[in-house]
Amino acid sequence: MCGIMGYVGPQQAAPIVLEGLRRLEYRGYDSAGLAIIEGNGITVRKAAGKIANLDAVLSNANPEGTLGIGHTRWATHGPPTDSNAHPHTNMQATFAVVHNGIIENFADLKAELEESGVEFVSQTDTEVLAHLVGQYYDGDLREAVRKAVDRAVGAYALVVMTSHEPDHIVAVRMISPLVVGFGEGEMFLASGVPALLEHTRSMMVIEDGEMVSLTADGAVVTTIGGEPIDRSPVDVEWDVEAAEKGGFDHFMLKEIHEQPEVVAETLMGRIDGDHVDLNEVGYTDEFAIDLRKIWITACGTAYHAGLVGKQLFEGLLRIPTEVVYAHELRYSDPLIEPGDLVIAISQSGETVDTLVAARLAKQLGGRLVAITNVPGSALSHEADDTIYTRAGIEISVASTKAYVAMVVVQYLLAMDLGQRRKTLSAEDQRRLGSGLAQLPGALETIIGHDDAIARVAETLVDAQDIYFIGRGLDYAVVMEGSLKLKEISYIHSEAMPAGELKHGTLALVTEGTPVVVVLTQEATYDKTISAVQEVKARGAYVIGIGYEDDDQLDRYVDEVIRIPRVEDLYAPVPAAVPLQLLAYHVARLRGLDIDQPRNLAKSVTVE
Repeated sequence: MCGIMGYVGPQQAAPIVLEGLRRLEYRGYDSAGLAIIEGNGITVRKAAGKIANLDAVLSNANPEGTLGIGHTRWATHGPPTDSNAHPHTNMQATFAVVHNGIIENFADLKAELEESGVEFVSQTDTEVLAHLVGQYYDGDLREAVRKAVDRAVGAYALVVMTSHEPDHIVAVRMISPLVVGFGEGEMFLASGVPALLEHTRSMMVIEDGEMVSLTADGAVVTTIGGEPIDRSPVDVEWDVEAAEKGGFDHFMLKEIHEQPEVVAETLMGRIDGDHVDLNEVGYTDEFAIDLRKIWITACGTAYHAGLVGKQLFEGLLRIPTEVVYAHELRYSDPLIEPGDLVIAISQSGETVDTLVAARLAKQLGGRLVAITNVPGSALSHEADDTIYTRAGIEISVASTKAYVAMVVVQYLLAMDLGQRRKTLSAEDQRRLGSGLAQLPGALETIIGHDDAIARVAETLVDAQDIYFIGRGLDYAVVMEGSLKLKEISYIHSEAMPAGELKHGTLALVTEGTPVVVVLTQEATYDKTISAVQEVKARGAYVIGIGYEDDDQLDRYVDEVIRIPRVEDLYAPVPAAVPLQLLAYHVARLRGLDIDQPRNLAKSVTVE
């Protein structure tokens, strides 16, 4: 989740841009840079690592000029290096670009540009934009940006400046956020409100599909096609902490609301119709064809994501898969053999138990694929292949958006392996890709029904014990739902396969005991309903999570939370969201510290 800052006005731009980037550090990043119009040219300064590294570069050569743009990068294309840091320029260094998001067709555009003689100096998709704008420029920066955007497929925010128009910044929003700040004879631009609060409270949000042109005198907003848009700035009353939370009461709620965008970014550029392109993995087709065993190792929420992965790999690929807690794998003398695929999942990439288990797996000959949210993390250095989730920094201890991204990456990995093994037909791949494409919209719909979920949460506030049940993929989901509740509400919670109730736990179900059931899997629907009837016969209060068109569920449960209909295979993604919101609202109603629950840490770096 990169950061953007821009300035045009009478003051020196570099310190303003740098301070704006500092106020966006909460978003997470691995490199930083800025570009300043200086004299008749553009001066670029950038550095891998934290802003302190960029500070050191600037202390030796601080550019002077009154227009500039800056960026903090979260690596997607290419590792976090000086050359991959933003801003990027064209070959003549007359245009500079910063960019959040993904350009899906950058490889095709890059090949086309290289054929025309362009030489690239980075591994990023962003550099393509700098060269395109430069090629299209004919005296009008807005028109050049418009033509470049017409060629670029993806979801992004783009900011461009040129030494040919040294008083002018042009920006475009395609999903990734952009906010304009209005000053007295000066203008500001950022990817988040916190970067602007020191300078102004008068702001305007740029919407999807819009272009904004900034000079020191003001802003002109149009559609990308050029149609004028009449919008006035508004006064923002947030303090810095509230701004970092996007106006939400807690980071956890903000991160839940970010999940549609996170899923879209995780998929972006990695799937096209019936073809999956996981260029992060380096294993060969022969390795995939010969693969006979998959191991998944993780802890906590990442482990629950792995439970979904197990059923994907076995169901779609028919490859035996074991999911093992990392702290257990270390001491279980695992039967990992050369040629096995070992998937280590960790949000932070620094979880010590997972790191040690991953090292053991490699020592035993397994090929290690890391799924993590943090570029440059220890796990990514250990792995043979690393697939980043693109969830951006997650501040709340209780993981939400990182979890759904971990799950989505495993769908992509299953499709990639199936594609290489030729066990999934082109039609299978198209169907699976279409199902993934529906997920961001499904999550938006669920989040839009937050008020209804909050009302259900009121029935659980005083509970002492809550049980979660499901079968198949629904069991994997309730494991995570139960963990979310206990993490932040401190209510004892237990999850189990629905069929396991009668083997002991049913003895604990009495009048009024809350039971949460997820029912999305047609193959086990009737059996799960039988378990619901068992707990209802003992007086349980049952909350059901089911599809919006399930007309049976109301007959068996006391409360229903509906999710959009998706293919059962994909239900773990939307079904997780109401459980996240349910846990959030229960904890909120209990007056607890949601983002920093007691005794827990975001990154578990001790054994």
